[in-house]
Amino acid sequence: MRDGLHWAKSSHSGGGDNCVEVALRPDGSALVRDSKAGEASPILNFTPAEWRAFLAGVRAGEFD
Repeated sequence: MRDGLHWAKSSHSGGGDNCVEVALRPDGSALVRDSKAGEASPILNFTPAEWRAFLAGVRAGEFD
């Protein structure tokens, strides 16, 4: 946690390094990075509204 964030992988990832990591911020926004690159990975920054919309899409099966 060098950057002060707690990066987490999905429990469905199997613990490997071929997935994404997410860090949730106190304001509800989310940061996403590639687990293979770790701290060297580019980071995508989603606003709280964007993150809620993404999660709603996942729950609705939009990405299956």
